[in-house]
Amino acid sequence: MRSLVLFLASGGYLGYIPFASGTWGTLVGIPLFLLMHQLQLLSPAVYVALFVALVAGACWIAGQADVLLNEHDSHKIVIDEIVGYLAATLFLEPTVATIVAAFFIFRVLDVIKPFPAGYIDQHFPGGYGVTLDDVVSGVYTNLVVRLLILLGLPYLG
Repeated sequence: MRSLVLFLASGGYLGYIPFASGTWGTLVGIPLFLLMHQLQLLSPAVYVALFVALVAGACWIAGQADVLLNEHDSHKIVIDEIVGYLAATLFLEPTVATIVAAFFIFRVLDVIKPFPAGYIDQHFPGGYGVTLDDVVSGVYTNLVVRLLILLGLPYLG
């Protein structure tokens, strides 16, 4: 069980890369976004249910990894970036421009941690604090990308 938790928490061990582990973890979210978009086309309700289940699972896995690694929010844990990116792209069209814009905006917001992301990161216990701040940053990213699309910026719509 330990190996499975660490494998999932680290995004297939990408979290063990000694630099920019969150960025590597976010990259894992891109193919998952493309797969989930196909599910969205088939059943939006199942798509949302799967997203919620992935967030809940990520909270649990991140919490277990915190204990196993004996370090809160270790850089090795990137499952939070993965589900954060999925929040950033929820119900967006998977164009190259939206994938790239969501990626970069999410990375910036994940570092900045706009309220309440920073509060969640500091005050929520275990895997909830590790994961939900990234989901909040992902939701903010999603809103920014939608705003950019509404403003008619080239290649985002």
